[in-house]
Amino acid sequence: MGKKMASRIASLEDAPADAALIRQVITGAGHDCVTFAESRRLLLALRDAGFDLLLLDWQMPDLSGREVLAWVRTHLDRRIPVMFLTCREAELDIVNALAAGADDYMVKPVRPAELAARIDCLLRRAYPAQLAPLAPLRLGEYAFDCALRKVTCNGDPVSLTPKEFDLAVLLFRNEGRIVTRDHITAAVWGREISPLSRTIDTHVSRVRSKLGLQAGHGLRLTPVYTHGYRLERTDRPERTERAAA
Repeated sequence: MGKKMASRIASLEDAPADAALIRQVITGAGHDCVTFAESRRLLLALRDAGFDLLLLDWQMPDLSGREVLAWVRTHLDRRIPVMFLTCREAELDIVNALAAGADDYMVKPVRPAELAARIDCLLRRAYPAQLAPLAPLRLGEYAFDCALRKVTCNGDPVSLTPKEFDLAVLLFRNEGRIVTRDHITAAVWGREISPLSRTIDTHVSRVRSKLGLQAGHGLRLTPVYTHGYRLERTDRPERTERAAA
């Protein structure tokens, strides 16, 4: 759990040469890249799949990147970083995009080293837990001591196996986001698991049962068909609290 995990990044870009360069930068930085040449295809994917960061071109043949941003900020977890990567360089465009919820704005042509650095900066800011995997974690009635590998619910200890603990921490650190099966496999097992294996589902079921992840505790763990799982609040109290180290 201590190693840095690859992030899954969506790139909205209809120019093949630019799309190829962006993909090269992202994969070269150790992340996964999924490219979309149409805004509507990206929106369809966002309804089901989880991405850690979105790169948006502004001028698209169907919906503009600005319209995609509006949809994302209305329907998805607002913690997901969004960066514009576009030819539009007017100061007013930049100001409007940032005011509408974009986290960063870069004018083409793509400068590979700068793009990689900006992506890394956004990911560090959005997911600080990946940089401090042993930091204590609190969410609702649950408290994880990641250094001692112990978890309590309302102060009562809950007994988890090592793999169950790693899986629970992964899900809790990504509350509100879809955690894909591939991400779970890499983070918890560090190796490939056969698609026919029930290992992930069995461990998820045990974590859900042992931690009582149901409406009564304010959290619900649900499957996302063909993709993975999502831990979500049922009462929407204040955001995750992380105890001081």
